[in-house]
Amino acid sequence: MGARLSLSSQKASCSEQVEASPNEACKRQRTSSSYWDENPWLIPNLPDEISMQILARIPRIMYFNGKLVSRSWKAALTSRECYEVRRELGTTEEWLYVLTKLEGEKLVWHALDPVSRMWQRLPLMPNVAAEGGARRGVAGLRLWNAVSSSSIADAIRSWLGRRDALVEAPFCGCAIGAVGGRLYAMGGFCRASAMRSVWQYDPVVNAWTQAAPMSTGRAYCKTDVLNNKLYVVGGVTRAQGGLTPLQSAEVFDPCSGTWSDMPSMPFSKAQVLPTAFLSDLLKPIATGMTSYKGKLYVPQSLYCWPFFVDVGGEVFDPEADSWVEMPAGMGDGWPAKQAGTKLSVIVDGDLYALDPSTSLDSARIKVYNEQGDAWTTIDGDVPIADLADSDSPYLLASFLGKLHVVTKDANHAISVVQAEWRNRLDSAPPTSSSAAVADGLHRMCGNPAPRNVWKVVATRDARSAELVSCVILDV
Repeated sequence: MGARLSLSSQKASCSEQVEASPNEACKRQRTSSSYWDENPWLIPNLPDEISMQILARIPRIMYFNGKLVSRSWKAALTSRECYEVRRELGTTEEWLYVLTKLEGEKLVWHALDPVSRMWQRLPLMPNVAAEGGARRGVAGLRLWNAVSSSSIADAIRSWLGRRDALVEAPFCGCAIGAVGGRLYAMGGFCRASAMRSVWQYDPVVNAWTQAAPMSTGRAYCKTDVLNNKLYVVGGVTRAQGGLTPLQSAEVFDPCSGTWSDMPSMPFSKAQVLPTAFLSDLLKPIATGMTSYKGKLYVPQSLYCWPFFVDVGGEVFDPEADSWVEMPAGMGDGWPAKQAGTKLSVIVDGDLYALDPSTSLDSARIKVYNEQGDAWTTIDGDVPIADLADSDSPYLLASFLGKLHVVTKDANHAISVVQAEWRNRLDSAPPTSSSAAVADGLHRMCGNPAPRNVWKVVATRDARSAELVSCVILDV
C-alpha cells in the first residue's frame, strides 16, 4: 500500500519500504510460481466468503505484505468487497493522513496507523497542468484586492518572484477534505490560475484519480463534510483585475460523483459598510468552516492587505437551503491560527479551537458553549515549539474519539499529541453542557479545576517539511 515508516524518527530512513514496480512483481510471479498462485481459492479448503471475512479482520497495515502472498490475495485486498466486509464486521480502522510541504513546494502525504504507530507514505499527487493548456504569466496578479490571510498573501508574494514554483506546485492553495472513504484535493493554483480540478485518493487501490471538477476555479477555499457530502465555500480566483475573493459555494455528492451549486454567502456585514470607498477597499473572505449541529459555520473577515478585521460569520442550514448570521459570541471569540485563518474540530459533538495568543511556545484549547454563546478556555498548555516560526505551526484532528494536535517538536519532528482530560467526574472529554457543572462540583469539593494533559502518541522525522493539512479516513 505504499511506503512505510517506523515510529522512530531516527530509524525512519532504514525502515522505509517501497512496493516493487509492476514489472518487477510480474517477473517474480513468472519465475517463482507457487501453490498459492495455482490454487483458485483464497485459502485452501475454505469457501471464498469465509476467506474474505478472515482477510477483512487483518489489520490494514498488514495488507502491504498480504498482497505479496498471491495474485488472488492481492486482488482480494484491493477489492471493494473486502472493505465492504470490513464495514459490515465493524473492523474498519481510523488512520490520520497528514499533508506536508517540502522544499521546492513539493507536497507529500503520510498516513499514521495508531495501532502499530507506523507511518505509510502515499503516492505523490499528480503533476497536473494548468487548465486550458496555456502557460500564463504572473505579472497580472495584484495583491491589493486579492487574498484571504497574511499567510496567503506571503505565499503569493513569494510566488511572484519564483515563476518556477507556480509550474512545479500545481496544488498550492488546494483545499483538503475526506468523504466516502476517500481523500480529496480541490482547486489550488497552477501557473497563476485558480484550478477547477479535483483529485481523489482511494486507499483501497492506493492511487490518485481525477474526479469531477468544481464549477468554479478557486484556491484557498474552505471545506467540510455534512450529511456525507463535501461542501466548499469561498476562496479566491483569478479575474481580469487580479485575484478576487469568492462568495460562491458548491457541494459534492460522492455517491453520484457530481457537484451542485448552493446559495452564495451573503457576507451581510460587508453590505453595511458606511462608505463606498470602504466597500471597494475591504474585501469579504471566508476564514474557516466547520460542520456543527447539522449546519455549516463559516467565520469571516473583511480584508485589505495588510489589514483585516473579524466580522463574525454566517451559518448555512441545508434544510432551509439558506444562510443566516452566526451567533455573536461564537464569531467574536473564535480563535485565529493566523491572520484570517481559523481552525476548529468537532470531538464528541463539541466544537474546539486552539488559541495561540497566550505565549510563543504554548497555546490553549477553547470549547464553545452553545447555550451561553461563549468560548471557554480549558486549563493546560498545548506544547507547540515553533508557534512563531512557521506559517502552519499546528493542525487539529478528531481522531479515535479524542482531540489531537499535530505539530512539530523542538527536534523538528512531526508530533501527534492527544488530549487527556484529568480531574473530571468521568474519563470522557467534557461536553459544552457538562463542563460548567463538572467544574463547579470540583470547586465546591476543593478539587483542582479540570486540566488538559497532552500525551505524544506518534512522531515522524520531518526536517524542514511544513504542515499543510490533515484528515481522518475510516476504512
